[in-house]
Amino acid sequence: MSTPDAHDYTPYYIMKEQRYRIASLWLLLLVMMQAVAQEPAYTTADSDSLTADTAATSQPQLTWEERIRQTLTGMVGESMFQTSQLGMIVWDLTTDSCLFSFNEHQRLRPASTQKAVTAIAALDLLGADYIFTTSLSAIGEVVDSTATLEGNIVCKGTMDPLFGNSDMNEFVNSVKQLGIKTISGRIVADVSFKDTIRWGDGWCWDDDNPSLSPLLVERKDNFAETLRQRLQREGITVEGAAIAPQQQSRELCLRTRLLSEVLRPMMKRSDNLFAEAVFYSIAHRQGGSKASARHARNYIYQLMQRAGIDTTPVHAADGSGLSLYNYTTPLAELQLLRYAWKDGTIYDGLLPTLPIAGEDGTLQSRMKGTPAQGKVQAKTGTVTGVSALAGYLTAANGHRLCFSIMNQGITSAKVGRNFQDRVCAVLCR
Repeated sequence: MSTPDAHDYTPYYIMKEQRYRIASLWLLLLVMMQAVAQEPAYTTADSDSLTADTAATSQPQLTWEERIRQTLTGMVGESMFQTSQLGMIVWDLTTDSCLFSFNEHQRLRPASTQKAVTAIAALDLLGADYIFTTSLSAIGEVVDSTATLEGNIVCKGTMDPLFGNSDMNEFVNSVKQLGIKTISGRIVADVSFKDTIRWGDGWCWDDDNPSLSPLLVERKDNFAETLRQRLQREGITVEGAAIAPQQQSRELCLRTRLLSEVLRPMMKRSDNLFAEAVFYSIAHRQGGSKASARHARNYIYQLMQRAGIDTTPVHAADGSGLSLYNYTTPLAELQLLRYAWKDGTIYDGLLPTLPIAGEDGTLQSRMKGTPAQGKVQAKTGTVTGVSALAGYLTAANGHRLCFSIMNQGITSAKVGRNFQDRVCAVLCR
């Protein structure tokens, strides 16, 4: 019998230790399996939830500017613009940067937002303290024995659109103070302030157009006749004889009005007569006697060029926006508003004249109950097929903005106004 190898021999105490280790391993495995069985199952829903939470945490929040651009981009893509035109631009004056633009170079009709152009040009050239005057003078000699003025009464106007009944009363009283009962000559209306054209270029025959006379009373072109009738009622007869030119002259009465007084109703009420009076005041300063629309138009172009505006697509046919020949771009209009903002004097003269959303003027009934109420100050514009809005507002982040929105080819003004009001609400929200 062979002798067992020494390495095959395993003592008893070693075999016992090995069996103990194996049992311990089995026990540990059973405990681990039990723990796994008690743990909730990991599902696809858990995976989706985790992905969503991670994405929400990692996705950057949009800035105020990005939210505005995103919202307005959606709005300009609405179906109404498949059949109508839109041009608009919004400028952040606080940061001096473009916030949003769409078709800002499009040549469109401004309607009554043209009045904002006229107002800015007038404040730039004439200043808020420019004075409209209407004077009454006696030319000739008063003969006390016959209580007669041997001469004429001359009225001279500079297109004061506010001349009314109370002003005419002052004229009549000043003649009465001469102590006369008869005027041998005539009542002469000196209308040499501008040319003889009494209507605007491109005005529609069926519009309620104002008369472009330098002498109006209560908006009517019958100044001399109204004065004659009023004097007649006071016992003063105007004989109407032809009187040879005389040197002796005295001013009996002078009525005045500041440009700032005229601008407010012009802009708040969108008054066409007032706008044309301001327009021709610009023309008179440029062209003197017999001033024409061309003189005012040329000054507006000069102003725009100084403001860095391309005047190629612009045509300023009148001061009110009535003309069908008026054309501009949203960019040109906005650049002029920005020019006014930068010139504090012009801005201070312009801002109080603009209608306030939900509060007064042509914006009194618009944007009520929206974030834009009380925060938008802008000029409205409406002619058939056109609606526009241009001005200033305070945004939700406190920044001061200026904007120009022009809707053209629309079926009703309400369609354009609703869009403009929504844009303003977005900017103020």
